Amino acid sequence: MSVYDIPLRTLSGDPISLADYRDQAVLVVNVASKCGLTPQYAGLERLQKEYGEKGFTVLGVPCNQFLGQEPGSAEEIQTFCSTSYGVTFPLLEKTDVNGEERHPLYAELTKVADSEGESGDVQWNFEKFLVGKDGRITRFRPRTEPEAPEVVAAIEAQLTA
Repeated sequence: MSVYDIPLRTLSGDPISLADYRDQAVLVVNVASKCGLTPQYAGLERLQKEYGEKGFTVLGVPCNQFLGQEPGSAEEIQTFCSTSYGVTFPLLEKTDVNGEERHPLYAELTKVADSEGESGDVQWNFEKFLVGKDGRITRFRPRTEPEAPEVVAAIEAQLTA
């Protein structure tokens, strides 16, 4: 199954899929509101503003699997993201990214190795997967800032491909 064929739901419960973004570069990021890495929302939003009109979107995936750092309801998550960081990119419903209840999207994404050749479970909140316009996936670990040179270069390469 292609990542484009996996059914998803927005934070408000509406159906969506990556097929809706097939001709774009999409940065899929598992996010959390109460994590030491939560300030990465600001960088993610800057990427959205910088590249959004050029065929790119961030897709935030709230996840509560890492020390319960995303405990809120859908409404609480949306309010936090918009008031604290001005988030305009789409957010999906709260999702498991690891374990027996791992969402099918993450079952596919976690097959991809990072720059060190490691695949498998998501390590922590804010792990990033760039799904290119060509369908190829590039993986960035949680501590890689959204605006790190390697992330920006990968996004720009997809937008000029």
